Amino acid sequence: MVSAAPTAANPALRVRRTTGTAAVALTFDDGPDPRWTPQVLGLLRKYQIKATFCLIGGQARAHPALVKQIVREGHSLCNHTMRHDEHLKNKSAQRIAADLAQTSALIKSASGGIAPRFFRAPGGNWSTRITAVAASQHMQSLGWAVDPQDWRRPPAARIITTVERTTRAGSVVLMHDAGGNRAQTVAALRTLLPYLKAHYRLVAL
Repeated sequence: MVSAAPTAANPALRVRRTTGTAAVALTFDDGPDPRWTPQVLGLLRKYQIKATFCLIGGQARAHPALVKQIVREGHSLCNHTMRHDEHLKNKSAQRIAADLAQTSALIKSASGGIAPRFFRAPGGNWSTRITAVAASQHMQSLGWAVDPQDWRRPPAARIITTVERTTRAGSVVLMHDAGGNRAQTVAALRTLLPYLKAHYRLVAL
């Protein structure tokens, strides 16, 4: 998944790839998932780490208790569209706005009133149009600096190596807690979370 940020002069239209500080931010896409999200949350709780969860609207509607748990445990929320439409950037501004607004409404309802402050385009498929719509709905577009491509289900050892080698101060790290079998991601987190905590300050955006 290649992320291509728009070259817009307006800062509100830019895709954020770093935290803006020395802290590192872990982000998890495509959930919540009733099998994998609780395991990710359990590991984050064990190591006292906060993260950012980029939620699919349909998943938030189907699993509101998990959305509430994410918020209750101190993590932040991100809008990841209704159905992970990787071609959404090519749709009309009205179509994009409707998708993002519906997703945010579902997340807000499921969470007990917390609206997402961030938006992540599926597949990192950005355009000035999609970032402008997100900005108009008071969401910062959120990309990433580190991508172990765990969505491809590589072995946990490869996920670990990629994250450890490419994470720097200020990195936003992309991982997944849904969208398929995430056993390798969960296995990798058992090693990565204590490693990252030992080397960086970890924050929820």
